[in-house]
Amino acid sequence: MLTFTANSSWPRGRPTPSWTEVPAVAVDRSDRVFVFCRGEHPIMVFDRDGTFLHGWGEGVFTRPHGITIGPDGNVWCTDDFGHVIRKFTPEGQLLLTLGDGKPSDTGATSIDFRTVRYAGPPFNYPTNTAFSPDGDLFISDGYGNARIHKFTAEGKLLFSWGEPGSGPGQFRVPHGIAVGRDGTVYVADRENSRVQFFDARGKYLAEWTDVARPCQIALDADGLVYVAELGYRAGMWPGTVAPFPDATGGRMSVFNTQGKLLARWGGGNNPTAPGDFFAPHDVCIDSHGDLYVAEVVISAGGNKGLVAADCHSLQKFVRSKEL
Repeated sequence: MLTFTANSSWPRGRPTPSWTEVPAVAVDRSDRVFVFCRGEHPIMVFDRDGTFLHGWGEGVFTRPHGITIGPDGNVWCTDDFGHVIRKFTPEGQLLLTLGDGKPSDTGATSIDFRTVRYAGPPFNYPTNTAFSPDGDLFISDGYGNARIHKFTAEGKLLFSWGEPGSGPGQFRVPHGIAVGRDGTVYVADRENSRVQFFDARGKYLAEWTDVARPCQIALDADGLVYVAELGYRAGMWPGTVAPFPDATGGRMSVFNTQGKLLARWGGGNNPTAPGDFFAPHDVCIDSHGDLYVAEVVISAGGNKGLVAADCHSLQKFVRSKEL
């Protein structure tokens, strides 16, 4: 039985300094937790027990969105409103910037994916990054584009694929991305409510549809697939509605590699309660199999009073020992 229990005492006490909301979270090989925040202090680093270690990144980002720890331990941060990806040392020294800070030409007139008219080059509101076992970098791009870009680890663009739409290999907000040990690329195609699978050259392989607006995907050491789902009660675009009454809110789902559902919790009926969600946006896994789930509580509806102001924006879930 695969079960997870919310650890409501993580981090220890109120974070110092505090955060506004948490769009992304990542864990390094030492199980240090890098929390990417929207607020005055963008990067906050904790140990596994939840003790605050240090922070950095003040004045650097336009709007934090995604974070990934690379194979060499460096930190890759996606700035969606800044239209760039930045690589830092774990201590915050800037090493590389991808993108010139200007949105590429896709015909998009805003962050609303419905204004994207055609696929374009990097970047137009990029969303997330992931590394292949060979060390190549894959970037989902994003709100103002409908592409996946493959780069070398040194930042050379190799090729891109995707276009607006709902057919195989098309995207409506390619929001999250992960790469399996066999090189399979998993893409959270959020507004199509599916996860698409591609080979390392961008060839469409398959898709799963038992998800509700997936935001991010994480893979554990056993190959299990963890999907953070925004659901239909938060972050809805103007003029859109849920596909049916009582459609699920935010939740977490765990699948095996064949797409069999192994665990699912949340749903948004009580979004401020430990273990439930309002707006899951990112997920990562530490070496013990424990999860960290980040939520964009403010921008997904907290600023409109859809959820209480004290709703959690980051939760740790402890994986129970299987019998």
